[in-house]
Parts: sequence; structure tokens; C-alpha cells
Amino acid sequence: QVQLEESGGDSVQAGGSLRLSCTASGDISDFYCMAWFRQIPGKERERIAVSYRGGSGTSSADSSVKGRFTISQDNAKKNLYLEMNSLKPEDTAMYYCAARKYLGGCASRDDFANWGPGTQVTVSA
Repeated sequence: QVQLEESGGDSVQAGGSLRLSCTASGDISDFYCMAWFRQIPGKERERIAVSYRGGSGTSSADSSVKGRFTISQDNAKKNLYLEMNSLKPEDTAMYYCAARKYLGGCASRDDFANWGPGTQVTVSA
């Protein structure tokens, strides 16, 4: 079981940028997929970006953040990143990274067994 820990959350103004990091306790190069999720209190945790096969496969940002957020992976540093630009107040949420080691779904919360504790992002108007 790999341990994950997010960092980089902060309070910023709309239009600003942040880079979130997720550091793993072990090798992530052979994980089938890793992803970033976010959750607003009272709402479901939603996936916002996913990276496949240690970063050597496809990676994508989901429609709500496409064009503004970019996911990347540095296996040597055991890090997953989320570059966030043009931040909006509606991006305010707790952000989580998640990892799945074996082949399977990578879309929903239930698809992932490994989670970090989260990092808070607050965007003010």
C-alpha cells in the first residue's frame, strides 16, 4: 500500500496559479493510473485529471478544468503534479491525489484504493 501526501494548496485570487504536488512513499512508475480529485463540502468527490501507466500513457484533464489544469508525473521523484492556471472561485475545494496499481477503471472514487489526506485550495474573487 503506497502512502500519498499532497502539498501546495493555498489561498489565491482569481486568475492566479498554483502547483499541487503529491508525493508517494514508493515507486509509482508501474501504477496503472494516478489522478487528481477535488471535493467541495456537501458534494461528491470528482475526478479532474488522470495520468496512465506511470505517465508514459495518456494523460488528460476533465472538461471542468480542461485548458487550465495540467497533470504530470515525475517517477524519479515519486511525484504527481497538478498545474492550475486561471483559477476561478469555483475551483475552491479540497484537492486529493489517488493511485491505482492494477488495470481497471480510473474514473470514480471507488476505483482508487490509495488516497492522500488532501490539500485545500481557496480562490477569492
